[in-house]
Amino acid sequence: MRKISVLAFGAAIVFAGQAVAKVSSQEADRLGKDLTLQGAIKAGNADGTIPAYTGGIKVPPAGFSPGMHPPNPFAGDPIAFTITGQNVDQYADKLTAGMIAMLKTFPAYKMNVYESRRSCSLPARVDAATKRNAMTATMTEDENGLAGALLGVPFPMPQSGVEAIWNHRLRYRGFKFRRFFGGAAVNRDGSFLLFKTKDEGILHYSGPGLAEVGDVADVKQLNNIAISYLNVTTAPSRLAGSIVLVLDTINAKELPRQAWQYNPGTRRVLRAPELAYDNPLFNSDGLATMDQFDMFNGATDAYTFELQAPTEKYVGYNAYELMSDKHSYKDLLREGFVNPALQRYELHRVRTVEAKLKEGRRHIYARRSFYLDEDSWNIVAADLYDARGQLWRNHEGPVVNYYDVPLCSSALEVSYDLESGRYVTFGLKGEEPMLNWNATDVDHSQFTPDAIRRLGAR
Repeated sequence: MRKISVLAFGAAIVFAGQAVAKVSSQEADRLGKDLTLQGAIKAGNADGTIPAYTGGIKVPPAGFSPGMHPPNPFAGDPIAFTITGQNVDQYADKLTAGMIAMLKTFPAYKMNVYESRRSCSLPARVDAATKRNAMTATMTEDENGLAGALLGVPFPMPQSGVEAIWNHRLRYRGFKFRRFFGGAAVNRDGSFLLFKTKDEGILHYSGPGLAEVGDVADVKQLNNIAISYLNVTTAPSRLAGSIVLVLDTINAKELPRQAWQYNPGTRRVLRAPELAYDNPLFNSDGLATMDQFDMFNGATDAYTFELQAPTEKYVGYNAYELMSDKHSYKDLLREGFVNPALQRYELHRVRTVEAKLKEGRRHIYARRSFYLDEDSWNIVAADLYDARGQLWRNHEGPVVNYYDVPLCSSALEVSYDLESGRYVTFGLKGEEPMLNWNATDVDHSQFTPDAIRRLGAR
C-alpha cells in the first residue's frame, strides 16, 4: 500500500463559498463581560440553584499531580435530593427524555442531585482564541467545513444548531494525548465482558504556535486534518491486536474521513470507510454507532440541526467517582445501569440542538436531541430516536475537570438501549493508568497505514 502521510491529505484544499457566521466586534465584546469567554451566561439563575461562573477550577486540589486519578474536590457535598420513578414528574421539565425513560423503566434507578458547581476551566490562550474566533469563524455553504478559526471553539455565540455541534467537535482537549480505557457491553442480568484499549491522538486544531492572539486563524495550515487518532485493542485475547486509524477532516466535502483497520488474523491493513455514521462502534456489541463515540463525532452532513433556547437540565457533572481508582468496574457496572451511588447530577444550563435526518439520507437514528453544557460545549446527554420516532437510546457523558491541563471532558460514556435493557459503556478509567494529556512523544509518523502495519506485526 502506498505510504500516505497527514500532510498529503487536503494540501490543496480551498475553502470556497463560505457561509457567514462570525459576529460583530460589538457582539463579541460581551465575551468576558456578561458572557464567559466560552459564550456561557456568566450570571447564575434567578432562584440561585445555578451559581455565577467565577472561572472554574484553576488550581488542582492539594496533593494532586499529573498521572493521578483526579481526586473528587467535592467529596464532602451531601445529596441535595434524589429523583426516582415515583417523583420523576415533579422534575420532568429539567430532565431529558432519556432520563425520564430510565426512571420509569427501571424501578431501582435513581438520580442523586448535588449542589451545582461550575468547575470547568481552560488555559487563558484558549479563551483568548475563542473570543477571536467569534469574529472570524465561518462555515462552508454546506455547513460541513470550517474556516477562520483555530484552538478555541469556533462559535462561542452560535447562531445555528450546526455551529453548536462544531463547538463540541472542536472543543479544547489539549494537543497530544495517550490513554488506556476499558469498556463493556452489559447484559440484562448485569454480566459483561470487559474490553480494553490503548488510544492516542493529535488534535491538530489545538496545536501550539497556530493560534496565539494576533495570528491569522487559518485552518488551511492544518492541511484539512483536525484529529489524527489511533486505537489498539489490548483485551480480550480474541480481539487483541486490532488497530483502528482515523484521520478526521475539517472539510468533509473536500475530503471525507480517512480510516483504516489492521486485522491481526490476516495481518492486513484495509481501508475502512465504514468507520463513520451509523456503522457499529468497535467493541460495542452493536449497542452504539461510530458517530456516538465522544457523544458525537464526524461529518455533520446527515442531519439538519436546530438550536433551541438555553434551558436548565440535571446532567452528569463533576462525576469524579465514575473514574476513581477506588471503585472497581464490578462496583460500577450494575444490572440495568451504572451504579447510581457513584453518579452525580447537577443543575446546569444547556444548549439543546435538535438533529433531524435529512431526506434521502440513511441512519438508524432518525432524530437526536443533543444537550451541550454551556461552560464547556461538551455534549453531556443525548436522546436517540429510531425511524418510527420512538425514543430508543439514552446516551450520557458526565463531565469532570482534568486539573493538569485544565479542561473539561467526559469521565466515561454510557449508552442505554431502552428496548433491550442492555447498555454499553466506554472510557472506563478506574482500573487503568490515568490518561496523559501531554504525551509529547506521540509522533505524526505513527498515523499512517504503513505505521499501523508495522505496529501490528510487532
